[in-house]
Amino acid sequence: MFNFISKLKTNANRKKLKDSAFEFLFEEDCSGEYVVFDTETTGLDSKVDEILSIGAVKIKDNKILTSQIFEVFLQNVNEISSNSIKIHGIRPFDLRDAKTTKEGIVEFLNFIGSRPLIGYYLEFDVSMINRYIKPFLGVTLPNKMIEVSEIYFDKTISLIPQGNIDLRFDTILKNCSIPNMGAHNAVNDAIMTAMIYLKLTSASNRG
Repeated sequence: MFNFISKLKTNANRKKLKDSAFEFLFEEDCSGEYVVFDTETTGLDSKVDEILSIGAVKIKDNKILTSQIFEVFLQNVNEISSNSIKIHGIRPFDLRDAKTTKEGIVEFLNFIGSRPLIGYYLEFDVSMINRYIKPFLGVTLPNKMIEVSEIYFDKTISLIPQGNIDLRFDTILKNCSIPNMGAHNAVNDAIMTAMIYLKLTSASNRG
């Protein structure tokens, strides 16, 4: 029943597509690849904040394809607050050669195609992308979504059934024995998230 409802929603979404050049987003993916991505933004409100950068990397056959890393910086309208700069380190100066939001988003869409998307608190990143694509494409991302914190929760709850599970990114990294790459940017976060995903899914496959 879930798959049937999901297909109905996808078909309804597809009918709203304004530009046939982006039909590839709805085609069946045969690449065997996944895309792990992350965004750096001016804040955490997807209705008003803006994307400053997008980082992504592909996974195939349980390997991170480091030769296929995607990174783009986007122009923004509003001033970047000092608080957000402390988090992502992106200053107005760093965006001097940034692309327009439409140019950057189109590049991202061509990079991901119809591949499944993986992320940490992916719902927020997807909502940010959707805010940009809906006005000019009429659709939202139709890709399958995979949330690493949900996988981590499902694997951990059996070990601590009565406890509170810490889903902070740094905690998950530590418990998965994955090194913290330090600099907090979209590409590094995407790569670390990819490592988490591979660690969690390969462990379950061995089990």
